[in-house]
Parts: sequence; C-alpha cells; structure tokens
Amino acid sequence: MPLRAKLLTALAGDPDGTPAWVRELAEGDDTGYFAEDGAAWTVHGGLATMVAGIRALLIQALHPGAMAGVHDWSRFREDPLGRLSGTVRWIIVATYGSKTQTHAEVARIGRFHSRVEGDYTGGDGSARTYTAGDGDLVTWVHLVFADAFLGAHETWGGPIPGGADAYVAEWATAGTLMRVAAPPRTAAELRAQMQAFADRGELRRDERVDEVVRFLRQPPFTGMMAVAYRVLFAAAVASLPTKWRRMLGLRRSIFPVVTLTRVVLAVSARALGSGPRAQDFARQRLRRLERDAQPGR
Repeated sequence: MPLRAKLLTALAGDPDGTPAWVRELAEGDDTGYFAEDGAAWTVHGGLATMVAGIRALLIQALHPGAMAGVHDWSRFREDPLGRLSGTVRWIIVATYGSKTQTHAEVARIGRFHSRVEGDYTGGDGSARTYTAGDGDLVTWVHLVFADAFLGAHETWGGPIPGGADAYVAEWATAGTLMRVAAPPRTAAELRAQMQAFADRGELRRDERVDEVVRFLRQPPFTGMMAVAYRVLFAAAVASLPTKWRRMLGLRRSIFPVVTLTRVVLAVSARALGSGPRAQDFARQRLRRLERDAQPGR
C-alpha cells in the first residue's frame, strides 16, 4: 500500500481519505460549532495531530479507570488503526461538521459507551466500578486530548488564532457535548485540572499502563511507516511535561526528535498531496449556506 494510502487509513480509516462521514461534512444546514479558520480549525487541521494522538493515548493511560475501559473493551491490539481512526472521526466531525452531524456522532459514541462498564483498582488502591459515562473519566479524556493537541501544535504547528486560551475555550464546547461538567476555558485551567487528578491520587502507573506504553512504542507497522512512527512516538514523549513522562516511566530520546519530527511531518504532507481534506468539505457547506443566504435566493 502506498505511503499516502497508509497515512489516510490511519487518519480517516479509508485509503482515499474520504469515507462517507468525511464527505458528509459538506452536508447540513448550519455552520457548525466552530468558526472557519478559528482556533479549533487551525489546531485540528495540522499534521502535528499525528504526534498529538500518541501523546493523548499515553497520558490517558495513567487513569486506571480509563485504562480499564481500554483494556476491557477496546480492540487496540487487534486493530490499532481502527481505534485511532475512531477517535480522529469524533474530533474531525465535531470540529468541521454541522451541528446535526456532530449530534449524530455524539449519539454514535453514546451507543457504544452505553455498553462499557467494569471494575478497576483506583489510584489509591481501592476497588471501584466504572462506566464510560462517569464524570471523572469523561473529564480526564477531554483534558488529555485538549492538552495533547495544544501541546503538539505549539511545538510543530503555526500560530493559533487567539492563542492557546482561544483553543481551550473553543474545545470546551466539545467537552460540553460529551457531558464534561466544567471543561477548562484557558490553558492555565487545563493544566490545573489535569494536575488536580494527580494531586487527588487518581493516577497511577501499573502493568496495564506499561503494556499500553510497550504497544504504543512499537505497534505492528512495517517499512517507512514503522520508521516514521518511531520518530513520532519519540516526539510525543519529548513533548510531554517532565512529570507525566516520569509517571509513565519514559525518557526523552538522545536524538534531536523535535527536528526529525519536522522532517517526518513535511514528508507526510507531501505524501498526502493536494487531495481533498476535511476542511475542504466543510468549506463547501459554508459557501453553500452563504449563497443560500443571499437576497433573492
């Protein structure tokens, strides 16, 4: 499979990069939740998201409840790309889709989450039960993904319209849609809420965390994808604040991975070429709505 097709399979679950849910971004009768070319559009439209996804999964694993859900219900070992593309789908639809399409995506996720429940040992050693809709778990997942996408973009992306606070504030809307009770609205609040989980003793490293780290370090990729992925994994580790790296038992690479990652992302951009992107389908919807709103139509 050509590199472009492999990348698009990983990012969109389709070798052409245009599964039905991507094409549907051009449909709908509203402008969606996020402004065109605003903070969320900018952060989620860059290739630094390839690093952000790895970083998010690493930090997410530190919450034993979230880790139990992945361990008990996810097919990440058998179908790592499928799990990744499922997460990408939510982020892309919420960012670029109409409100109608976004609500349908929330409902799709909700149907799956309604089955997710089980038991786990909390960070304090106590026996606990969980469901996918538990407030703490939903909040933790929202926090780590916002933190990962923001951190990766700040390292490998360009300026964010309105700055980091604008991105966190915009993406709080997505958190509310997923029933996060009080999503952060500034970068400082984002960091503080994540630290609060650690301060309460909610987070821990155990054998399940180590298993996920080992898998994320070397998933079943081959050829150039494997080489590129090793750089992206090292980049995700390097981009982590020291406290999270230590909790995960990880160390920064001795190689200049920040620079190497710029090369990998540039090569990936060339491989993806000028084919249609999610933003392009969203713009089709926005231009159609503008034409329909003109006097006399």
